[in-house]
Amino acid sequence: MKRLNSKLKRYLILALVGFILTLISIIPVRLVIAKIQAPQPQAILMLGGTSLGEREKFTAEFAHWYPSLKIWVSSPNINPNKVHQIFQEASIPDSHLYLDYRASDTVTNFTTLISDFQQYRIQHVFLVTSDYHMPRARAIATIILGSQGIAFTPLSVPSNQQKEPIFPILRDIGRSFFWMITGYTGANLKSDVVRY
Repeated sequence: MKRLNSKLKRYLILALVGFILTLISIIPVRLVIAKIQAPQPQAILMLGGTSLGEREKFTAEFAHWYPSLKIWVSSPNINPNKVHQIFQEASIPDSHLYLDYRASDTVTNFTTLISDFQQYRIQHVFLVTSDYHMPRARAIATIILGSQGIAFTPLSVPSNQQKEPIFPILRDIGRSFFWMITGYTGANLKSDVVRY
C-alpha cells in the first residue's frame, strides 16, 4: 500500500509539473500569434498609480501620434475629473477615453480589462506606465495578456524613482499564474467603470 501511495504521489507531481509547463509554453505561442494577427497596437492601456499626472500627460501626448486608438486608463486611485481635464486639454475626444476603476493593484489592472479587450477584439496594446514600474507591469502583462492572446508594446514614462525591488515582481508573477489557473487574483475588485 505504501508503495502504491508513493507511485501515485509521484504521478500526481509529474502531472502537475506537466500541466504548469504546458500553461507556461502556451503564453509565447499566443503572443506570437497575436503579434502576427495585429502587428500594430490597436489601443492604449495606461496604468495609473501616481497622483501627479505624469503618466496621463505622457499618454495624452503620445495619443496624438495614434489618433484613432482608444485609451484605457486603469487605476484605483486617480481623480476622474483631473484625468478627464488632462486629456481634454490635449484635445483627446471623450469617445476615445475609458476610465476603469475596478482594479485594486497592478495585477488587477490587467485582469479587469481582459473582457473589455476581448469585446473590442483588441489583440495588441501599447502599455504605458512609469519606468520604475515597467519591469513588474511587463512580467504581469506577459502572463495575463499573453495567456489571453493579447500582445503589448511597452512605453515607459521617465521618472526619478528607483526601480521596484524584486519581491513585488515575483509575488505578482505568482498571482498572475494563480489567476491564469483559477481566475482569481486574491484582491477585492470595485465595480465602477466610467466612460466619458
